[in-house]
Parts: sequence; C-alpha cells; structure tokens
Amino acid sequence: MAKPPGEGQHNDAADERQLVRQAQAGDEAAYEELVRTHQHRVVAIASRLLRGSPDAEDVAQQVFVKAYFSLRRFDLRSKFSTWLYKIAVNECWNHLRKKKARPLVYEADLSEEQAERFEGEAQRSGLVDPEEGARLQDLVEWLLSQLDPKDRLMLELKESQGFSIDEIAELMELNANTVKVRLFRARGKLVELYRRRLSHSRRPAAKRG
Repeated sequence: MAKPPGEGQHNDAADERQLVRQAQAGDEAAYEELVRTHQHRVVAIASRLLRGSPDAEDVAQQVFVKAYFSLRRFDLRSKFSTWLYKIAVNECWNHLRKKKARPLVYEADLSEEQAERFEGEAQRSGLVDPEEGARLQDLVEWLLSQLDPKDRLMLELKESQGFSIDEIAELMELNANTVKVRLFRARGKLVELYRRRLSHSRRPAAKRG
C-alpha cells in the first residue's frame, strides 16, 4: 500500500533526528551515516561557491570536522541539514575572505532566464555571435563582479544550488524579506549594468578633427 503524501519525508526526518541523537551520544557510526547522507551536497556547495577550486574538498572536510565538534550544541528542534549547510556556507565565505580572491564566474551562474535575455539581446545587437561565447562569458563575469559579494552568494545559492528564500535567510542569518529584496535588487542591477554596457558599446567613436 502506498504511503500517504509526506509520510516518507516525515520518516526520513525522524530517522535523521535519531541519528543525530546517537551521534551526540558519541556513536561514531551514526555520525558517519550523517556524513554519507550529506557529503555530496556539501561538496557540491563548496565546489560551486569556490568555483571548482582545488580547496573545495578540503573545505568540505573542514565543514564535517566543525560539525562533529559542535554537534553536542545542535538543537534538535532545528533541521540538521540546514544547520550543516550553514556551516558549509560560512566556511566557504571565510575561505574566500582569507584568500582575498574573487571566485571565477561563469555564464551558468545566472539563471536560465537571465542568461537567455543577455545572450538574446547581445545577438540581436550584432555584438555577439554564437562563435564568440568567450566574450559573453567575460561579460557575465564582469557583471557579477559588480555585485556585493553577499548578494552574489545569495544568487548562487538560489539559482545554482536551488535553496529556497527561507533556507537562504536561515543560512545567512537574514530576514526572508531582506533576502527577497536583495535578490530583486541584485537581478535588477545586473540588467541595468548590462544595458549600460550595451549602450556604451553602441556609442559611435568621436570623430577626429
């Protein structure tokens, strides 16, 4: 007989809480199971936020080390995965600040709609043809480099990692409405910057006397 809607998720959450309780009591096998469950997502988050840096694996490992030593303080009323991903985001953020390096940005970092809009307008303008993808990539890199780093991080979490507004708010310790406003403004700034850049490139060169 099929399970009622939501029952599977409820059971999974209950099982995970039980694993957390066991891990908090010193059961290393239970913690290893939690690591196996979330390892892929944590590595994926680190790889995306650090743009494929070879340090991503080390940062992901550090996330699980920090989580292990902080586990006794974890409040079981919260969701373990959100708590863990918050540690991952903070570790990536701290890593980037220590490196003082802006991560590389690729066209995929924009939402599909934004990428299509940029590419479509550029092609209609005659500035970019299908053979000049590198130029478009450079343009996207420049656009995102103009954003506040935290706004860029929020866009990454929303568009590339699929986190909800509420999850991003919890991860970054912000109000959900603040996240919505910052994402809206960040997207608007990207479009405005693109239009200015496009307008500037269309401007005819000054005639020499």
